[in-house]
Amino acid sequence: MRDFLPEDVRRREYVIGRIKGVYERYGFEPLETPAVENIETLLGKYGEEGNQLIFKILKRGEHEASGQADLALRYDLTVPLARVVAQYQSKLPRIFKRYQIQPVWRADRPARGRFREFYQCDVDSLGSTSPVVEAELCAAVSDALTELGFNDFSIRINHRQLLTELLRAAGVSDELHADALVALDKLDKVGIPGVNAELTQRGVAANSRERLVDFLTAVEGSKKSAKTALAVMLALYELQDQALGIETIASAERDTARENVRAILELTTETPAGAHMVFDPFLARGLSYYTGVIMEINVADLAGSLGGGGRYDNLVGMFLGQNIPACGFSLGLERILVVMTERNMFPPTVATTPADVMIATFDVAGAGAALRLAGTLRGAGLRVFVYPDAEKIGKQIKYADSRGIPFVALLGDDEIKSGSVTVKNLAAQTQATYDQSAASAAILEALRQRG
Repeated sequence: MRDFLPEDVRRREYVIGRIKGVYERYGFEPLETPAVENIETLLGKYGEEGNQLIFKILKRGEHEASGQADLALRYDLTVPLARVVAQYQSKLPRIFKRYQIQPVWRADRPARGRFREFYQCDVDSLGSTSPVVEAELCAAVSDALTELGFNDFSIRINHRQLLTELLRAAGVSDELHADALVALDKLDKVGIPGVNAELTQRGVAANSRERLVDFLTAVEGSKKSAKTALAVMLALYELQDQALGIETIASAERDTARENVRAILELTTETPAGAHMVFDPFLARGLSYYTGVIMEINVADLAGSLGGGGRYDNLVGMFLGQNIPACGFSLGLERILVVMTERNMFPPTVATTPADVMIATFDVAGAGAALRLAGTLRGAGLRVFVYPDAEKIGKQIKYADSRGIPFVALLGDDEIKSGSVTVKNLAAQTQATYDQSAASAAILEALRQRG
């Protein structure tokens, strides 16, 4: 949990503003929920590991000594959304598309891009099982990242039912499926040897581990030869059938899941996400509430993902008593900021300057005129910093330069009497005098030329 200085806040607001703008262009509506939820709302929704990372709030007052918890800080924005939909179903449209950008909390071990308090930028659609939903979600997050300057990201996609069929074909017992998925979910972090060690630790039988490892190895070679996500998917389905003998336990669920993934990949070719889609048969996503397609966004220089999501058709039903189709995607603000900072992706003015122009103060008598001028400039849309102390002008200009403020307005006795103002361009080391009524337009034009 961190403090954010002005430069940090400006960067965060820049990213949030870009993401919010894209989400709204796709027809998603804003939603906010409390930081605190009843602990029963959160427990049992994230799997064993997730439950251990929930920040619990002890009972208060006379119950404090019991050591029991009845509330908790929200772990993500999806479960609170499901509660809201169940609670306000009659007030919400049948197809409800919402975005939510708020902090969440996890009692996790801090690392690069991983914090105990962090913002998620969620976008979800409820009320439809159509693959158009997933295609639009992928398009929305793809547009958001592209607008921020990313061009090397991939959107990995898989299906929970296909993972289930894979584990069954490998002979993994049903009671160990959750453990096996946790191990597979670490493939991109620990590699095939690490997954094998994790499977061993979690009690998966040797013959099942061997079949999974053989398939993992074969897939890594096969993925390099196909050129599109759809081609990769079809090739890997065939390889999976051959390697694991899955044709002997073919099921309607497997065929439906395969068709669902195929439909989504075909639809995304008509959207900005098409060039970024990657089919990954081992993508697992650790959260237990996923029921169908799962997705994750990665960039090469970040161990972990920039975001992820999937379909969770049963989650609202845990609160409502009847299931409502739902699918969502979450971008991780903190990790986006880490990568953008390391790659120097921010426009210079986002990170450095608190104002477009600073009005210097010559003496106490001129303060009123300075404030009037500031009001005029602000009314034109400029960000204005009024220097409060009548210090040496050189010192005031040096302050403006150190803060990255590009223009200084000099308002001495002569300017006040004539209704003019002298504007100094610090970068160009030039200055010009304007009527105060024309100064705003001149500064705005100079800013436009600076880019």
